Amino acid sequence: MPIATTRPNVLVSAARLAPEAVAMLEEAGYAVHCTTGYPSEEELLAAIGMLHPVAILHRQGIINGTVMDAAAPELRLVARHGAGIDGIDIPAAKTRGLTVTRAAGANARSVAEHAMALMLFMLKDMPSVVSGMREGLWEKTSRMTRDIHGMTLGLVGYGAIGSKVARYADAFGMRVLAYDPYLRGDTLPGPGERFALLPDLLRRAEVLSLHCPLEAETRGLIGAAELAMLPRGAILVHTARGGIVDQEALLTALDSGQVSWAGVDVFAKEPLEADSRFRTHPRVVPTPHLAANTPRGATGMACGAAESIIAVLAGRLPRLEGAVVVPGGLSAHRLPTP
Repeated sequence: MPIATTRPNVLVSAARLAPEAVAMLEEAGYAVHCTTGYPSEEELLAAIGMLHPVAILHRQGIINGTVMDAAAPELRLVARHGAGIDGIDIPAAKTRGLTVTRAAGANARSVAEHAMALMLFMLKDMPSVVSGMREGLWEKTSRMTRDIHGMTLGLVGYGAIGSKVARYADAFGMRVLAYDPYLRGDTLPGPGERFALLPDLLRRAEVLSLHCPLEAETRGLIGAAELAMLPRGAILVHTARGGIVDQEALLTALDSGQVSWAGVDVFAKEPLEADSRFRTHPRVVPTPHLAANTPRGATGMACGAAESIIAVLAGRLPRLEGAVVVPGGLSAHRLPTP
């Protein structure tokens, strides 16, 4: 049975939203409703049937054509809580004339710091060093780790996150290489040497860090052939999107020693299966897609998504640069291109 409300509803596909974002939406005249936990399609459809939302603030789950159709004709906007939009069926949104936005760059600092933390943790061999200590070992003279200074870092993607990783790495004294075919101009807006071809970067990358979106062109971008191009013993840092890396190929490369460590925050299927080898592999440092989960990162993403909802439903462009992914209803307004 529909929920009676005098205000238009915004459905959040998660159990909670930063209070600052809730306050923004409520002050603008919207009623905010959260799902419970990681919502299934059935749970989303049930919530939509009760709320008839004008906007979905997407944190978790999949927003596909079935979900969009269930919310018609009230639904006008899907606002992503973050930068990655792979959980939203973009062609379906275009077909239905819906606007899709993202909180571009709002979590960049948090994710970049997480990438650097994984990088340092693995270069210093911390997982096995800590394990040895807990087993009673004292490897003061028998173990050697690596310096980050002088290491060559290969970045795939040089946007808001990748460019911050480049600056952090440069401060540590790393040689920074970058591949980003979508970056405008011929030079990088930050430190590093730009490569036109991915294989040329891979052959030199002692540490490979991924910061590109998951799209048709990047799905499976790093597979067996690409991992084989890396210098033997290279380290992989993956805080982008799970489908970019062939997970089985990565496990094989780890088993053979071609890749010495992999710090992985994102997986092809999430939540990660309980029996996944990524949970137990001795050369994997897994984290549960929490790189952006800091107070600043979470608040920035939530408020960016909330501001997009308020702006778009008022016929304006959001303030965040690059926020609009699909113009949808905004195309009816004579607004400048974002």
